[in-house]
Amino acid sequence: MPQRTPGLTLITGASSGIGAATARLLASRGYPLLLLARRLDRLEALDLPNTLCREADVTDRAALLAAVAEAEARFGPVESLVNNAGVMLLGTVAEQDPEEWDRMLDVNVKGVLNGIHAVVKGMVERRRGTIVNVSSTSGRKTYPSHVAYVGTKHAVHALSENLREELAPHNVRVTLIAPGACNTELQSVTTNEAIKQGFEEWKASIGGVILQPEEVAESIRFALEMPQHVCIRELMLASTNQPV
Repeated sequence: MPQRTPGLTLITGASSGIGAATARLLASRGYPLLLLARRLDRLEALDLPNTLCREADVTDRAALLAAVAEAEARFGPVESLVNNAGVMLLGTVAEQDPEEWDRMLDVNVKGVLNGIHAVVKGMVERRRGTIVNVSSTSGRKTYPSHVAYVGTKHAVHALSENLREELAPHNVRVTLIAPGACNTELQSVTTNEAIKQGFEEWKASIGGVILQPEEVAESIRFALEMPQHVCIRELMLASTNQPV
């Protein structure tokens, strides 16, 4: 168990993948949780103790603020935010529907900022808190047919570092978690079937072994449970056999 009693942790995009795995892990360690996602039934199916589940899209600032206010009235102030919600829609710039760019910018960039906005003022006032932004190796590298997605993830890396500089004098930590290929639903939402097939072929070429959500969740737990004066600024992880 953590050395101190954990405070309320908000996880966005908690209905599947890394978000759900993180919720299960933190709940097992006594964290009170506020879980947000568009699929409320999936959140409730996790059936975790000391947990408030609310349907909320990270693009809806008012919904985020309302959920935070409700959870804080029950569990006390938000101590940690795991900004996990994201969408990956791949395609070449010449062929991809620009509406997919809009969706990724809204969720992957504005959604991250909305999550921060919902909790950061209280953290600064209390001089305590941790913001974990879940990004991707795509925030440091480039990949074929990833132009818009890579752009959003590079933005998350940049805003996280700038936010860390801004909040450091207030004793608030900012951590960036950047996983490589991970066994989540993220690849399945891509509308380009050829790209989906290419991903499966690439995965087979490296032996079929990629990260599991539980492994990424463990890295988030590690960052959260370091003493408040220790900030894991950035943690990039991938399967050992992922070459790029």
